[in-house]
Amino acid sequence: MSRELHPINTIHQYHKVRGLGKPLHPLISIVDYSQLKVSKEDNLKSWTYNFYTISLKRNFESAIKMNYGQQEYDYDEGIMFFMAPGQLFSFDVNEETSHEKSGWMILIHPDFLLGTTLAKSIRKYEFFSYATHEALFLSEKEEQLLNTIIANIEAEYQSVIDKHSQQIIVTQLETLLAYSSRFYERQFATRIPMSHHILERFEEIINDYFKDEKYIEQGLPSVKNIADQLYLSPNYLSSLLRHLTGQTTQQHIHVKLINIAKQKLSTTDLSISQIAYELGFEYPQSFSNLFKSKTNISPSEFRKSF
Repeated sequence: MSRELHPINTIHQYHKVRGLGKPLHPLISIVDYSQLKVSKEDNLKSWTYNFYTISLKRNFESAIKMNYGQQEYDYDEGIMFFMAPGQLFSFDVNEETSHEKSGWMILIHPDFLLGTTLAKSIRKYEFFSYATHEALFLSEKEEQLLNTIIANIEAEYQSVIDKHSQQIIVTQLETLLAYSSRFYERQFATRIPMSHHILERFEEIINDYFKDEKYIEQGLPSVKNIADQLYLSPNYLSSLLRHLTGQTTQQHIHVKLINIAKQKLSTTDLSISQIAYELGFEYPQSFSNLFKSKTNISPSEFRKSF
């Protein structure tokens, strides 16, 4: 189904579209999900926000499904989801939303973070680009802790704004994000069967790619291509692999490349340039730089050792 794109650039615009009152602050807002107005007309639209959103949603049952990329997700109790500015998404309303849905969403315009440490560090939180089916499932205790942080933020921005307000709110946001990182690591650890199944499939995909020498015709395997085959977002896959193995997806690819390069350097008469092209590098120098960065010696030095 073709959907009409609706960009929302400001928090004030979001409040207006969703039937909410005027926000108390133009650059940050906390929304009560029970007050949101959506209808089946929204099924014909896709959206982008020009601000960060952090959501905790409960009791959505089957009333609303959110779509991100090719995935859809039914919200249930205690589920958190993060979005960075500019991400495209849509949702399907199966029935008019009821008063039973609950939870909160905090909207943060990038301009609110200007001049703070969070303006740059927020980019390190990879879960802002996870897909909806990679949402964070919270325990009751974890949910209560985050609700307390949100209550502190709400109390601050509902009071008189002064020169301390921004830093106080940003400090609370940093705490919320730090806890979210901890809870995602807990989720990776507690979902061991699923995590190890993903790791096994990942190893099958990457081993088949190099065993069949697909890199000769198709070039280097991309993180996105591998993640797509696993029905995961690239950042979620890298975060999971880092937790399980200590290495990201790209680092795993590089390990395979270096091992194959070592085999070719030690058992064939191919030139270093020929090996680079066979491995999918556009420029031999790029191959040499990667090889040296991973082994501390150049390809020619490695070959001489044999």
